[in-house]
Amino acid sequence: MSAAHTQRRVVVLISGRGSNMRALVESGRETNSPYQVVAVLADGPQAPGLATAGDLGIETGVIAPRPNGNRDSYAAELAAEVGRRAPDLIALAGFMRILAPTFVDAFAGRILNIHPSLLPKYPGLHTHRRVLAEGDLEHGATVHFVSAQLDAGPAVLQGRLDVGRGEDEARLAARVLELEHRLYPLAARWVCEGRLACRDGKAWFDGHALASPLQLAQFDGGQDAA
Repeated sequence: MSAAHTQRRVVVLISGRGSNMRALVESGRETNSPYQVVAVLADGPQAPGLATAGDLGIETGVIAPRPNGNRDSYAAELAAEVGRRAPDLIALAGFMRILAPTFVDAFAGRILNIHPSLLPKYPGLHTHRRVLAEGDLEHGATVHFVSAQLDAGPAVLQGRLDVGRGEDEARLAARVLELEHRLYPLAARWVCEGRLACRDGKAWFDGHALASPLQLAQFDGGQDAA
């Protein structure tokens, strides 16, 4: 059977430039990839990643909140638009809206997010700034399944790097983003190969419940990032 018939369908949600979206698309086009990105949806027409996705030949769409709408009505509209693409996996790539529990429940176990910190440390925004303010010597990024609680779903894969002496926020952010581009396609592949799953509020890898996130260095044989 050809790869076109066996590939799992991935929908990516963005709010910004979508660099992780691009990494997912490019990985999905590699030989023998278990998935393909079939659509990129944004929460506003201003997202630069829409143009990037269009240039890559990916279907795009905008699901913007209505002026008089609420979180639940937006969740219902988003779920309908995502659902009609029949995704096997939904990847949040800089999607800056907290998903309503109704949306999370509708796609339970099929939503991944990537967060620029070593969760459970530093959920939320401004993670690089907070790492520097605390004087941490280590930083990184985490791929996790999405739950109704912000950045609190089961963590599955992390990449780590050392924080350089005198390093500024912009440089640190750029280095973490490079890690993200390696982490996210790998986790998406595992989900679409059936190796990684979310059941009973836990992440499972190759049939075993994860007590802690997998580490990128376990799989590429070296330090995560210089």
